[in-house]
Amino acid sequence: MVANNKLIILVLLISLLPHIIFTSASAQEFDTKAYVDSWCQETKYQKLCVRSLTPFVRSRTIQIPEELVLFALKESLNLANNTTAFLLKELANRETRTVYKNEFLRISVHRLKNISGRLSNLVEEVGRRNGFDPQTWRSTLLTEGVTLVSEFQGRRLSKLEATIKEKVKNVEETTSNALALIKHYAGARH
Repeated sequence: MVANNKLIILVLLISLLPHIIFTSASAQEFDTKAYVDSWCQETKYQKLCVRSLTPFVRSRTIQIPEELVLFALKESLNLANNTTAFLLKELANRETRTVYKNEFLRISVHRLKNISGRLSNLVEEVGRRNGFDPQTWRSTLLTEGVTLVSEFQGRRLSKLEATIKEKVKNVEETTSNALALIKHYAGARH
């Protein structure tokens, strides 16, 4: 009889195990989504923010706001560097470029390098956990990003220019989100 009861309990536990595991995973998924949504609420490009941060938060067991901010900054820095590399490659391909397009590419590379340099400095500053002024960084980087995107306004774009515009716009939007997260993080610390 005792062995029979143990067997029944064992069968019950085994049959409940998938439900327990699924419920636990669902709760974690919900918490991840809620955590990311709460941070991304402060950003201008919320869908982009959620899409880019969710995989990062899911891969972590502890969600530390500073790590989230640093990840967003590093993602923006990587995009800026990759876009710069793309532009440099296009600049090297002079066969199909006019003088105007070469100058346009040079200006874009210069602005993206400025953005990359400032993002690198900001990553270091946030990583040091010293007091920093997010508003100064925010205005400087956003001005640079908006200026770069505005270079594409008011005229018909070639296929290359449309591609560059999309890449630059992605850098600007990702940087804007990272800066909004920094502002939120700095406000939460005080």
